[in-house]
Amino acid sequence: MKRTAVQLACLLVLCAAPAAARQLPSQPLAFDDGRVTIGGTVSATYGSDDTGFFNFTDYDRSELRMLRFDVTGAVNAGPHFAVLGELRTENFDAVRPYALYVRIHPWTSRDIDIQAGRVPPTFGAFARRTYGSDNPLIGYPLAYQYLTTMRADALPATADELLAKRGSGWLLRYSVGDNTPDRGLPLVSAFRWDTGVQAHARTANGAVSGTVAVTAGTVSNPLFNDDNGGRQVAGRLELRPTAGLIVGTSVARGAFLADAAARSASQSDGRAFAQTAWGADAEYSRGYYLLRFETIVSAWDLPIVRTPALTLPLRAASTSLEGRYKIVPGLYAAARVDHLGFSEIAGSTRTAEWDAPVTRTEVGAGYSIQRNLLVKVSWQRNRRDGGHVPNLDLGAAQVVFWF
Repeated sequence: MKRTAVQLACLLVLCAAPAAARQLPSQPLAFDDGRVTIGGTVSATYGSDDTGFFNFTDYDRSELRMLRFDVTGAVNAGPHFAVLGELRTENFDAVRPYALYVRIHPWTSRDIDIQAGRVPPTFGAFARRTYGSDNPLIGYPLAYQYLTTMRADALPATADELLAKRGSGWLLRYSVGDNTPDRGLPLVSAFRWDTGVQAHARTANGAVSGTVAVTAGTVSNPLFNDDNGGRQVAGRLELRPTAGLIVGTSVARGAFLADAAARSASQSDGRAFAQTAWGADAEYSRGYYLLRFETIVSAWDLPIVRTPALTLPLRAASTSLEGRYKIVPGLYAAARVDHLGFSEIAGSTRTAEWDAPVTRTEVGAGYSIQRNLLVKVSWQRNRRDGGHVPNLDLGAAQVVFWF
């Protein structure tokens, strides 16, 4: 019944959005002479039944069948201090704080900010483009959404156990740590922001900017309350050498494995089992064209429990190439090619990548009915070397309204 209600709600929004948008605000609401602003985004997506769980972000929730509401707010208390936040709900589920942080601007003459709380992501390029209005397609790059067989609260005892789980990151259970069936983790989470302290600085001409942060959890598993006493350190450097070109690189390292899982593996000596990630990205726009490239490499260090032992660290690497072309005013075509691969480990009877490699091709188009109302359609071709559904083609439609 819940899924049927969501589908009907999506269809109603798709049908009613053009008329409703003409009566709704077209820009953020401002109060108290602009000191308080409130904005929002509504996105409704309805697509094929993803029986292979290629687009799932957690158990029983697909990005291709999603009704999402976001409400953002900002309170500016003078030139040096602001409070920003965002509430989000998906498929009429619980309302949760997606972002909530204070921003301190110490010097009005310098572009330097310090932020504390649930802060925007430091790592990667796509993490700041997760809203439907910023994403030219409907699906997400694999690195930011696809659920691998890596868990922070549980781990396999042997290489054979890990190889047996290939392609089942949407729901899996291991023999060490929490044995409750649960989802795996992506390389980088695009659906949870970091909690901690972040500093950002940019040169006067905007050609160079940098961000550093100390937060709880890791890029694949951001946390509000840390489960291992460790912290993640992340940084990003971004260059804009010429008009239309942006080049960036990101690094992050933090304690990954929960203390309870480490104790279950008889590793309670205080050692931090870390996730280390590195990324590089580029964007170039000119005229009607926009091209984006991003690659991410992540490595996880885990305890060795029994033989055949895991070949450590376990690595994963993703590559994404995306393009958009404006055909006529308001209408564009877009495409993205993605690949996610994994390092090999040796089991008792075979040597293979520790999770099933995935390749996705997505093509689509978008049309702006008005400035803040966008309709998109897309088609995905998913191919995976494992899992109960190795190959699956999926279609979807989405409407996005924002103010």
